Amino acid sequence: MHINYDSIGYREIGVKHFDLGFTIRSAQPLTFYADYDRVSRTLVYPSDGKIINLRELESGRGRRIGIASKSIDYAVYDVKRRFRLGDRLSSIYGAISTDATMEGLIQNFSGMRITLNDPWETTMCYILSQYNNIPRIRGITKRMIARFGSDIFGDHDSVVGKAFPKSHEIAAASEKSIVECGAGFRAKYLVEAADYCTNNIDMARLGKLDYPELKDELLQIKGVGDKVADCIALFGYGKLEAFPVDVWIKRIVERLYFRGRKKSIKEIHRFAEDKWGRYAGVAQQYLFFHGISGGLEGNGKKK
Repeated sequence: MHINYDSIGYREIGVKHFDLGFTIRSAQPLTFYADYDRVSRTLVYPSDGKIINLRELESGRGRRIGIASKSIDYAVYDVKRRFRLGDRLSSIYGAISTDATMEGLIQNFSGMRITLNDPWETTMCYILSQYNNIPRIRGITKRMIARFGSDIFGDHDSVVGKAFPKSHEIAAASEKSIVECGAGFRAKYLVEAADYCTNNIDMARLGKLDYPELKDELLQIKGVGDKVADCIALFGYGKLEAFPVDVWIKRIVERLYFRGRKKSIKEIHRFAEDKWGRYAGVAQQYLFFHGISGGLEGNGKKK
């Protein structure tokens, strides 16, 4: 992946406890539409009508991130916010290191961060994730961005990319056109969710609610069940206590903590809350990435 730095701003910032690759590969929203290159360790993604380029750097000054964009001040702000670079990951690690299993996962995937994303983008990604796998989710999401996203312009009015489509743009689309992007049965739910998010709620306002109230509100969205609501709370609103559970993460927890004994989703939630408290969602992400990285059979499954 080549980044052209001509006529755009560039800045480097120092970071601690940050691994871009682990973060992007761990089935968070950017996994499904950003362009990441593992060899050059670069990432390109759209945000608020702008294109942001990242490069992970190593130097004598420690780990750094190079950021390039025509709107460099906004890009630096977005990177710091989206990757939660203000979080003291060492303190979070201390809080969730309650057993040897989690200590091992932290060591294996050190630097993987929970990202904070636009709530609607998060909602759309995880509605598409239902009964799906990562490559297919990414393909559907990229096709929907290409078809419904607005143009992002560079110099001389040239189109340099596409923005993630807003909820009103999806609400105005036909179910058939979304099916053509590969969404299948999810198309109906996505159109209904987009209409609800456009006309019935203020998604920005929901961020002021505490986690239980927020989850109750999210469950009113068509196509959003318990797991998807927790994914939106965690990745769209930064509620780190949210612990998304479906068959996949349930199996991981049962195998690692209950010697394979079956537990209900309610029991898994209670276990996570008691064990990891306000950082349960961080622990969940390390457990999940362990699973898709070969810790359990069937790599590539989604939450």
